[in-house]
This record gives sequence, C-alpha cells and structure tokens, in this order.
Amino acid sequence: MLEGTTICAVRRNGITAIGGDGQVTMGQSVILKGNAKKVKRIYEDKVVVGFAGSVSDAFTLSEKFEEMLQKYSGNLMRSAVELAEEWRKGNMMRNLEAMLIVADKENLFIVGGDGNVVDPEQGVCAIGSGGNYALSAARALLENTELSAEEIVRRSMKIAADVCIFTNHNLTIEIV
Repeated sequence: MLEGTTICAVRRNGITAIGGDGQVTMGQSVILKGNAKKVKRIYEDKVVVGFAGSVSDAFTLSEKFEEMLQKYSGNLMRSAVELAEEWRKGNMMRNLEAMLIVADKENLFIVGGDGNVVDPEQGVCAIGSGGNYALSAARALLENTELSAEEIVRRSMKIAADVCIFTNHNLTIEIV
C-alpha cells in the first residue's frame, strides 16, 4: 500500500488554508516520490481538497466527492453528507482507506472513506500520518498568535515534517 502524508487546514478571519506535503511512501522504509500534489482546487476553483491515505483510495474518494459537487451545484455540505449517505446505504463496495479535508468559502469538513463527515472544532483539522503533529501545532499557533491561516498551516506542516518520517517539507498550500 502506498501512503504517508500530512494534510492540515486552518480557518481564520474568513480565510481557509489547506496544506499538504509531497511525500509518497511504500511500506515503512521506501520513499517513492517527494513532490506529489495532494492539495488541489476543484469545482471551478471554488473548492479546495487535500487527501491522505492509500493513493488509489484517496483518488477514488476525491473523484466521488467531486461527482457529488457537480450533482449538487457546488454545495459543499450537501455533497459531503450525500457521499456519506451513499456509504451508509451500502452502495460502496468497501471502506476506502483514505480521508479528505474539503473547504469552500463558508465550510470546512473532514470526509472519511468510511462514510463519516466531521465539521472540525475551532476551524482547525489535520489528517494523515503526521496529522496529530500538525493539528497540535496549528491549535497552539491559532490560540497564541495572530498569524494568518496560511502561515499557521505552513509552520504546522514544518513541525510535522520535522518529527514524522512519512512527511516532508515539500508543501502545497491553497487558500479559499
């Protein structure tokens, strides 16, 4: 299985930043790629999505989510909930070993390949192998500084990359 990444999102003052590293790892010891793009804009550049987990599952989950955005005219909350309902109804063949962080101008959600949708507390969330490191750093920076959402994501991702062997310093950050 190919995995290993960190995605972090922070919402502050009406702006959301989502950042991800570029490392793709096979197993516990091989780095296959260091410059993968795991954060991207979709739906006419109005939605930002970051993905973590098994590569093929992450792409599948991302594609299913984008289909829902098309179906529901870009309504992020409805798209996330409808995707989760599809899982709960058993229309998916299996749980996907992947998670997404998705955001538009008004909303920020974590969407799991198991059918869960989470609206994170305090406008901060992180997923992936280095997610807990980035989340802890982002919460501390959000609470104790006046840094922008983008700068908090950048610094949190640096901290995660410094301590998580599955996370590197090659960042992609998108703002919405």
